[in-house]
Amino acid sequence: MERHIERLLNRISLAFATIATLSLIHLFSRSSLSCAPSPLHHRNQSSLTLTLSPFPSSSCESASREIIPSEKRFLKLRSTHAFRRRVQSFSSVFLSLRSLGLLSNTSHVLCVSVGAGHEVVALQDSGVVDVTGVEVIDFPPLVKRADPHNLPFFDEVFDLGFSTGFDAALFPKRFVEEIERTVRRGGVTALAVGGWGAEGGVVDVEKLFQWSSLLEIDFRLRCCRMFIHDILLL
Repeated sequence: MERHIERLLNRISLAFATIATLSLIHLFSRSSLSCAPSPLHHRNQSSLTLTLSPFPSSSCESASREIIPSEKRFLKLRSTHAFRRRVQSFSSVFLSLRSLGLLSNTSHVLCVSVGAGHEVVALQDSGVVDVTGVEVIDFPPLVKRADPHNLPFFDEVFDLGFSTGFDAALFPKRFVEEIERTVRRGGVTALAVGGWGAEGGVVDVEKLFQWSSLLEIDFRLRCCRMFIHDILLL
């Protein structure tokens, strides 16, 4: 009797295993068919843009999307009005630095926390050849990935250190120390200081530097945002 029950249980288990296998085969076959590109998809694939549909609605849609090269993505971003407007804002800042004799075409410039690289573009368009832009997330071809609190550069290798990311720094003192370390003696560090208040806040920022001296504070310069930044030149 026990042997008959064991055989019955084995047959039931085998039946369930067969049903499960057939169900999986059916599911994968339906997924393959649903993910198969249609003639309309082939015709419109070249016109697919990130702006029309920024997020895929399914795994099939995500798998069928064309991978956009980083250079093409950057060229598309650079052609937008918002990007050009931010570049123009930075251009006015760097023009002021040129008028003070702190920037030239031969300067070695480090831009920290640059986002998509607007200031890098502004410097290159103005004629500066050697510009390095870093951010926590790389954005080729202009922005390399690097921790602003632990910059991967030797001491005193840049003539100018520039950043508008000071207010968002997790460790402001370390942020300043790293920029100061990589800028040569006699070079210049320009920081956009917004969230630290007016002149009193700038004084607090100045205390974060170890061996630099305050050169000038310019409350007139506007840098990419609607409010006025205090440009701290050290």
